[in-house]
Amino acid sequence: MKRDLQGHYVIISTAGEKAQAFVPAPLPPIPPIDWTPELRGKFDRALLALGRLDSVSMLLPDTSLFLYMYIRKEAVLSSMIEGTQSSLSDLLLFELDQEPGVPLDDVLEVSNYVAALNHGLQRLGEGFPLSLRLIREIHSVLLAKGRGSHQTPGEFRRSQNWIGGSRPGNAAFVPPPADQVLEGMGKLEMFLHDQPEPTPVLLKAALAHVQFETIHPFLDGNGRLGRLLITLLLCDQQVLREPMLYLSLYFKTHRRYYYELLNSVRLTGDWEAWLDFFAEAVIATATQAVETARQLADLADEDRRKIADLGRSASSALQVHRAMMEHPIATSGWLVKKTGLTPATVNKALERMEQLGIIRELTQKLRNRLFSYAGYVAILNRGTELPER
Repeated sequence: MKRDLQGHYVIISTAGEKAQAFVPAPLPPIPPIDWTPELRGKFDRALLALGRLDSVSMLLPDTSLFLYMYIRKEAVLSSMIEGTQSSLSDLLLFELDQEPGVPLDDVLEVSNYVAALNHGLQRLGEGFPLSLRLIREIHSVLLAKGRGSHQTPGEFRRSQNWIGGSRPGNAAFVPPPADQVLEGMGKLEMFLHDQPEPTPVLLKAALAHVQFETIHPFLDGNGRLGRLLITLLLCDQQVLREPMLYLSLYFKTHRRYYYELLNSVRLTGDWEAWLDFFAEAVIATATQAVETARQLADLADEDRRKIADLGRSASSALQVHRAMMEHPIATSGWLVKKTGLTPATVNKALERMEQLGIIRELTQKLRNRLFSYAGYVAILNRGTELPER
């Protein structure tokens, strides 16, 4: 459905030239969403997919182990969209104080993303509302270290930014002037809290994501935080008990169309085309997450059965196996600390698991050797592959 321009332009003057900045109209859209049978059906399927995904968190033998790695996969993908060249293995090596294969700032950005998501989830779990204050808190964690740390973490921007191009005059999109950011974000906060009217949660997440990206309230980190907002909202509204839906891979795969849709919403008010895409993203992503969880659970079960046949050494090997499900690239020293077993016992367990083909050594050292739970990493790595460096 085509509508009028979803906001208005204001003339800004910066760096000696004039440009048009776009100020979005508050949500919800006017006229309301045109719920065709096709769009309604797709949103119903998206909600069913979310329900299946939520049920998986109850079936996994240890949801926390799955989430630990799944959140790190999302951090890699979300940062990748912004041009960061860091793989899942790089992040795991960084967390072990090993040397990653990419610039430190790249891995810091990904590590910050993990910390930001965990901070947001913890605050929501404490009963803190999804508000401008919490959004700024999460942003301050997101940009705490690395490249963005000089871009006023935790503060709405006080200067003009733009997307694409070298200046506002040749930019692909110019968000609202800095003096209108707080008003726009204040109205977005009201919408999140069902003012002026209640909005179903999946629709709310879809609309709020576009609005946040359009306001672009921070100097840096808007894309990552805008994607985080979707998951935080679904968890806050208890559609998901655990943070298991991340759309970054789908947005990364369809990046050009994603940006075209955002622009089309602003210029023509075609919210329905965006909602169709968003619902498809939820269906595809939730379905893939369910499959990934099943594959990881099946792999873990199969490997536990192999380990159980080891006899007397099975007990210690199972402890090492569980630790490697939490952190599937690990040093023998880390495993000693994590399991509380002696170095000799851990090394014996690693040797037996290597013979079974469950893990493989990444180094050829006598001390501080590095091991990979290769099958586990391979399943998680799908979609995060980097081009040759």
